[in-house]
Parts: sequence; C-alpha cells; structure tokens
Amino acid sequence: MITAFYGLRRSEVLGLQWDSFDFENKTITIKHTITITNTDGNNRKIEGKDRTKNKSSYRTLPLFDDIANMLLDAKEKQQSFKKAFGNSYNKKYLNYVFVKPDGNIVRPDYVTQHFSILLDKNNMRHIRFHDLRHSCASLLLAKNIPMKSIQEWLGHSNFSTTANLYAHLDSNSKKISASVLEDTFKLTDKKKENEENNRSSLNNIL
Repeated sequence: MITAFYGLRRSEVLGLQWDSFDFENKTITIKHTITITNTDGNNRKIEGKDRTKNKSSYRTLPLFDDIANMLLDAKEKQQSFKKAFGNSYNKKYLNYVFVKPDGNIVRPDYVTQHFSILLDKNNMRHIRFHDLRHSCASLLLAKNIPMKSIQEWLGHSNFSTTANLYAHLDSNSKKISASVLEDTFKLTDKKKENEENNRSSLNNIL
C-alpha cells in the first residue's frame, strides 16, 4: 500500500524507519534505504544507508490518515511479536518498520519473490514490484497532476527523467489540451459567423 501510494523504490520502502514518520505533523520523510551488496564469492550483504539514490530522492511527503492508521496497527503488532519472541527477537532492526515477526529485516529479494506470489494468490495480473511506482505516476498523470509535481513526488533527480519515462502517458493530457484549443477556435469562428449574419440582416433591414 505504501509503495503504491507514494511510488517508492524498493530500497526506499524497506528503509523506512519509525522516525521517518511524524504522526503529529502528518509527514513521511524518505531518508534511508536498504540494499543488497555482493561481497566475496556468493555472499550477499544487506546494508542500511542514511542516504537516498540522489539528493532529490530525499523528500518529505504528506502522511494521510489511512496510511497512518495502518502504520500504527503494524507497530502494535511488532510490539506483540517482540514480546512473544523474547530473547530470540532480533533487536538490530528495532527502528525499522518492515521486519519479519522475529525482528529480522525484510530482504529486497524476498519482496520481489513474494509480491509475485501475492498477485497469483489474488488472481491479479503479474507485474513487477517496481511497477507499483509506475502505476503511482500513471494515476497522478491521469488526474492531470503537472509533470514537475510528479518528479518531486517520485524523487527523480531531474525533470527530464520523469518526462522521458512518462511522455507516452502524458500524450493523453496533450490530446485534452488540443481538444480545448480546437473548441475555442470553433467558438471563435462561430462568433465571426454570427457577426457576419447579423450585419447581413441589418443591411437587409436598411
């Protein structure tokens, strides 16, 4: 839900920590990421970093009530699991939002694999987890949100990145603009036609 709503990268959503959320001022700040790095041999190490993909990716967005309530429920469950597991609970990732019942961090590759299983289970069309980010952008464009605002929402480093990715979707808004212009010019032509008819009628009266 959070990934689809905010259009987050996989590394960003897994990197969310409880201090990323300001429940009083209702904001969410994207400032930390979780990634997997290759070490010697076939070993893959999970790394948490207090930085994002680029400067623009560090962003603060509004936290809406439905999302906030879901998060508070998740935090309550997390506390219940921590109590149930006792000393077996992994306290290394206490500040992270998305951890398994035993406190271990959710791995990026786990998300990719199980998202596919989730889609199959609910008889939904197969898409990549990253496509939730594209879906977010598509919905914003469909509601005529300016491309610049979408760039800031998604945390792209520059406007051209957003424009290049979603230019084909933006074509619909261009068609709407063209339709508005076309109607305007038609009205102008009709106005001229009416004026000419009025002059003609006046001449006949005279």
